[in-house]
Amino acid sequence: MSGRFYLTNLSCACALGRNNDDILANVRLRSSAGMVPLDGDVPGRRILFGMVPGELPAESEPEFDMRTNRLLLLAVQNMQTELASFLERHGADRVAIVLGASNTGIDEAQRNVDRWLEEGTKPAEMFFSQIELGTPADYLKRLLGIKGPAYVVSTACSSSAKAFAAARRLIEAGVADAAVVGGVDGRCRFAMNGFHALGALSQGLCRPLAPDRDGINLGEGVALFTMECGESGGIRFAGAGETSDAYHATAPDPEGRGAEAAMRAALADAGLAPSDVGYVNLHGTGTQANDAMEMKAVRRVFGEDFTAYESTKALTGHCLGAAGAVEAAICWLKLRAGDVVGVALSNSFAFGGSNASVALVREDA
Repeated sequence: MSGRFYLTNLSCACALGRNNDDILANVRLRSSAGMVPLDGDVPGRRILFGMVPGELPAESEPEFDMRTNRLLLLAVQNMQTELASFLERHGADRVAIVLGASNTGIDEAQRNVDRWLEEGTKPAEMFFSQIELGTPADYLKRLLGIKGPAYVVSTACSSSAKAFAAARRLIEAGVADAAVVGGVDGRCRFAMNGFHALGALSQGLCRPLAPDRDGINLGEGVALFTMECGESGGIRFAGAGETSDAYHATAPDPEGRGAEAAMRAALADAGLAPSDVGYVNLHGTGTQANDAMEMKAVRRVFGEDFTAYESTKALTGHCLGAAGAVEAAICWLKLRAGDVVGVALSNSFAFGGSNASVALVREDA
């Protein structure tokens, strides 16, 4: 399909707020109020976690009643009118769904396994769908009545950044005319304890780029965009860069070569020069290794004097599979509001050296 690709609508929820307006307001305030202390999720430790505020909407079907799906339901409820118009324009059979996720219903499954071991009987609330990676896309497909292809990209922390390029490929190939694209991940004890075992959790609020940074905070979130092909106007998905350096299972390449290649590939895909970029949302986890390598890569791409970058993970926590979409949402909101002029780049770098950068451009109609 010819034309350019635009992200025409957005619905986001994370520790910064339950809707787009609250998120933008709290990003401007640099508010970490959504980083809440949790006791018991990691035995023997209190950790800070980026929690979506308030109660999530209920899901009545037991098979689909998991936190990731309730986050998706919240996002859908927040843009019902826009989604109805979007589906009317393109038809339910010509819309695809591509999400990034990593936890699905692992937390619910773990709780049910714990009950099974304690009680000796499989709980009625235990379903195989709780551990299937494709469940969020399947749930959203059912929720919206979409009949096009629907699947989940799961490459750890780059999952939902990579979903943008995947959705564009479906449209370019003629498989779909438009897409719902984004990411979701909910609170998950299994993930928390995995990062604890790696010694990667911060003792307090994470401090990306600070000399005394000591690790990450985790978080949850959801961001759903509508991707459409058009001619002009709005926030354009300009390009994406994907690399796989496979340096190590969990540690990044200290020189950031894969990260650099992803940023350069995103700019090349978008037909942009480094000097066009007005803002970079860093992966910026707050670990010593990640931040050091990312800044080496940023300086090689943009120059030693470039300062238009930040990490927002002290405000949201690291949303794992949803991080790429949530941080692209922050870029989208900043561009639309005029807080960022021109081009925003969002970085997501994952375990195993799976790297992705997404370039967004504001175009006035």
